[in-house]
Amino acid sequence: MLESTFKFPHQTAFYKGKVRDVYTIEDKWMVMFVSDRISAFDVVLPRPIPYKGQVLNQIAAIMLDATKDIVPNWVKSVPLPNATVGLKCETFPVEMVVRGNLTGHAWRTYKSGKRELCGVALPEGLKENDFFANPIITPTTKAHEGHDEDISREQIIAQGLVSKEDYEKLEKYTLALFQRGRELAAKRGLILVDTKYEFGKIGDTIYLIDEIHTPDSSRYFYAEGYEEKQKADEPQKQLSKEFVREWLMENGFQGKDGQTVPEMTDAFVESVTNRYIELFEKITGQPFKKEDVSQADAEKKILETLKGL
Repeated sequence: MLESTFKFPHQTAFYKGKVRDVYTIEDKWMVMFVSDRISAFDVVLPRPIPYKGQVLNQIAAIMLDATKDIVPNWVKSVPLPNATVGLKCETFPVEMVVRGNLTGHAWRTYKSGKRELCGVALPEGLKENDFFANPIITPTTKAHEGHDEDISREQIIAQGLVSKEDYEKLEKYTLALFQRGRELAAKRGLILVDTKYEFGKIGDTIYLIDEIHTPDSSRYFYAEGYEEKQKADEPQKQLSKEFVREWLMENGFQGKDGQTVPEMTDAFVESVTNRYIELFEKITGQPFKKEDVSQADAEKKILETLKGL
């Protein structure tokens, strides 16, 4: 499904993000519908990726359940393969990006000669995809439109985006979640390379919100062959959305003004679907079952869930 058009009783707000359609009910509950839209370089691409929403929502549900002992999360029910119902939280205006390896944006920054990212010093002598001695947190602002921007811990606190007390808690939760994510990935023969977490608050309680450890928010390497590829200066075999960004860059698109998204052929779209399904099966150890749900059936199931809250 490319998008949803639900109309719920007592609906108080609706937000359409790059991938998710978010409905607020009575300013207390949220219905998050994960569409098959795909974005890269903060641009929604013209063609949907079949079953991508189901993959993202189901991985997130599994991972949120596996980390609820670390920090409470927003989920109350997962009534559909591509929809989740949970608590509406006051969202912190930053995303907590955590990196275990010098990859992606961090590598491009390093390769340009810079030795600092979001106020974090980067050591000399690293190669692309090398492990950091310890994971680093490189936050970004949350942009509803346009690009997220790198920001440092000091700037976040100085600008009053997050209080010092709360930010220290977010750092603690972020590192603990990343460690759990690495442990879960290792059991499946994967390395969790980098990811991001989003948090919200109700009263004095901080909640983990949105999705975690999915291919839209995370990058994974295959553990087998990692050392050999590093020694040989070869690219790592990875499961993430990075291959979509790489395909776009190879075809002259990086989300800059005046650039046109290259044609997404049927074969390319199918290959992206297959990569998402591969990640689901690899990280969960479960077979992926394609489920098709109509708008009417979806709305009915969500309404039943809301009545039970």
